[in-house]
Amino acid sequence: MKNIEIIGCGMAKAGKVVSNDDLSKIVETNDEWISTRTGIRNRRFCTEDEDAYTLAFDAADNAIEDAGIDKADIGCLICATISGEYITPSMACVIQKRLGLREDIPVLDVNAACSGFIYAIEVARGLLNGNGEKYGLVIGCEQLSKLLDMTDRSTCVLFGDGAGAAIVKLTEGGLYESFLGARGGYEITVEGAGPVRSKISMEGQEVFKFATFAIPKCVNALFEKSKLTIEDVDQIVCHQANERIIDHCVRKMKADPSKFYKNMDKYGNTSAASVPMALCELKQMGKVQAGSKVMLVGFGGGLTWAGVLLRLGDRS
Repeated sequence: MKNIEIIGCGMAKAGKVVSNDDLSKIVETNDEWISTRTGIRNRRFCTEDEDAYTLAFDAADNAIEDAGIDKADIGCLICATISGEYITPSMACVIQKRLGLREDIPVLDVNAACSGFIYAIEVARGLLNGNGEKYGLVIGCEQLSKLLDMTDRSTCVLFGDGAGAAIVKLTEGGLYESFLGARGGYEITVEGAGPVRSKISMEGQEVFKFATFAIPKCVNALFEKSKLTIEDVDQIVCHQANERIIDHCVRKMKADPSKFYKNMDKYGNTSAASVPMALCELKQMGKVQAGSKVMLVGFGGGLTWAGVLLRLGDRS
């Protein structure tokens, strides 16, 4: 199989900023309790004029512009999400129509929760190798605010809305390694279709233990497969669930903290959107660019984990 590289990134921030102090007026909590346990100080919720679909569209449109390609050249569209308004049509199909993409390409959603964007990267690689197309659009998008139980202070303070997207390009050779898996579990759940709106439920301690197992597992597996070391990689972009999780793993691996970007203080946990949003910010700040080696690591409901090690490519 040919490898892929990311040649364009885009993101969309929901319009309403919700601080820890704002939440303290709704549920029994405070800024110190939230920030010391999670590193989260703000998150963003969709306004009345926004939803998961508008965020996904904007992020995708920005990624296409950043990559410098024509929409007609996109050969597949994969959307990672757990918060689409419909079971069917998929969010990917809705975005395909809104973007005006071709009708003769594979278009589908992936549900791997917070690992979803990385799963979608791997799916896009397989589809492009199969259909002979050159470019794929991969989106991670969530509107988790509509799934929150605002009486549960252990979960309602964690999540936010956002979207990130990437244009991937099939390439000969290059750097690409992946490591994905799942163990099966109900530690994080959102109930299926029914007469009552579903809400997020989570066993926090079990998720923390799983996350601090999954990150080093992915990182070490990718280094072993690639024969690279952490010194060879420009950034390791982990799912932005909790600052304490990432810091714990950095200490456990005796790694350089500067290699691990964190932005959950601004956006909270945006599930499948968190990795592409963080990657996009890194690129906007000039911390990664064409030629940079980047590792993406996710963990989430399922319980799933996923990691890819790849290179950022040039604008086409």
